[in-house]
Amino acid sequence: MPQINTIIVGGGQAGLALSYYLLQQGREHLVLEQATQVANTWRNQRWDSFTFVTPNWAIRLPGAEYQGDAPDGYMPRNDIVAYFEQYMNRFAFPIRFGTRVASVEPKADGDGYLVRTDETVYDAANVVIATGLFQNPKIPPFSADLPAGILQLHSSKYRNPQALPSGAVLVVGTGQSGCQIAEELYQSGRTVYQCVGSAGRAPRRYRGKDVFEWLNITGFFDRTVDKLPSPKAKFLAAPQISGRDGGHTLNLHQFARDGVVLLGRILGAQDSTIKLAPDLRENLTRADKFEAELVKMVDEYIARNQLDAPEESLPNLRDGFEAEIIEELNLKAAGINTIIWAMGYSADFSLIRLPILDSDAFPVQKRGVTAYPGLYFVGLPWLDTQKTGLLLGVGDHAALIASEIAARDR
Repeated sequence: MPQINTIIVGGGQAGLALSYYLLQQGREHLVLEQATQVANTWRNQRWDSFTFVTPNWAIRLPGAEYQGDAPDGYMPRNDIVAYFEQYMNRFAFPIRFGTRVASVEPKADGDGYLVRTDETVYDAANVVIATGLFQNPKIPPFSADLPAGILQLHSSKYRNPQALPSGAVLVVGTGQSGCQIAEELYQSGRTVYQCVGSAGRAPRRYRGKDVFEWLNITGFFDRTVDKLPSPKAKFLAAPQISGRDGGHTLNLHQFARDGVVLLGRILGAQDSTIKLAPDLRENLTRADKFEAELVKMVDEYIARNQLDAPEESLPNLRDGFEAEIIEELNLKAAGINTIIWAMGYSADFSLIRLPILDSDAFPVQKRGVTAYPGLYFVGLPWLDTQKTGLLLGVGDHAALIASEIAARDR
C-alpha cells in the first residue's frame, strides 16, 4: 500500500494552488485528478465563446499571477486552457490524471486515511478535498417525460448555436451561463424562450470601475458566512454578467426588448407541454433589487471614503414586466426543438466516508479545517469567505491549508 504524506483529491485551480505551496515546503504529496488533462472544466465543459466573467487581474494562482497586457480584459476559453497548461509545465505538479477517487475513509487505528481509487489504495496522513461544488449537472426528473425528438442538454454540453437543431430554443435558468447562452442564441437569429430564476443582476461597470473591482475593494468578497441572510444563501446563483466582447451587462429586460420570450420557473412537463409558475414578475423584481442594493453599497462606500468617482445612473428598463404570464407552453406549437438546462450543479461529497456534512450538505469545517485531524477542504466558496472559491482568493486559502498541514506534521 503506497504511503503518501498528503493526498489532494482534485486537480483544478484549488488542488494546483495547494500543490504549489506544498512543493515550496518540500512536502511529499500527490494530486489525484479523474480527468485526463488539466483544465478539464474549461476545456470540455464550457461553450466555444466562453470567457471569464472576472477581469484578468483577478487571476491570482500562486506563482502565476496575471502579468499580461490586458488586466481589465476577460480571458477567453482557449487562453484559460493555455494558462493552466503553462502552470502545469512550469511547476511540474505531482498529479496523476485519469484517476478517480472512490472513497476516503479513516484508518482503523485512527491515524490517517485510506484513499481508494479504481486501481490503488493509498495510505495518507493528510487528505485535502479540492473537488469543488459542481459535480452533478442539475436536470429535473420530469425531463424524461418530454418528447424524444427534443434535444435536451445541460449548459456544460452546449458549444455554439450551429451545433443545435434548427428551430427555437428553451433555456431554463438565468444565472451567468443561462443568460450568456441565451444572449448568444438570440443574437445568432434563434427564437429563444427563457425560464427566469432567482439570480440577481450586476452592472458590468459602474462609476468608473468594473463591478468586480468594486466588490473586491468594498470587502464584499470578504464577507463571512454569518453575514449572509441564511446559510442557504451560500448556494445562490452568481449574478447575471458577461465578459464577452470586452465585457457587458446582461439585463433580462433588454432580452425581452430584443424578442426573448421570458417565462416563470419550470414546474413540470407532460408530453409536449411544460408547466410554468406565474412568478416571472417576482423574479425580475428580485434581479432588479439585487442590482439596486449593489450600487447603493458602492455609492455608500464612495461617499464614506470620499473617493473621486463620477456619479452614474443605470438604465431603468421595464420591458420584462410587460411580458405575458404563460403557465403552459406547448413546445411543438412554439417550434422548440432544443432545451438547454442551465440550472447549475449539485455537490457530491459522498466519497468521504465520515459524517462531514451539515443539514445543507455543506462540509462542516472552520476555514477549511475539519474536526477530523488531517482532513481539509480547499477551493469551495464560503470556507469562511466567498473569496475562497474564486481565483482571486483560492491561493491565499491554499497557503493557509498548507501551513495547517505543516503545523500538524511538526
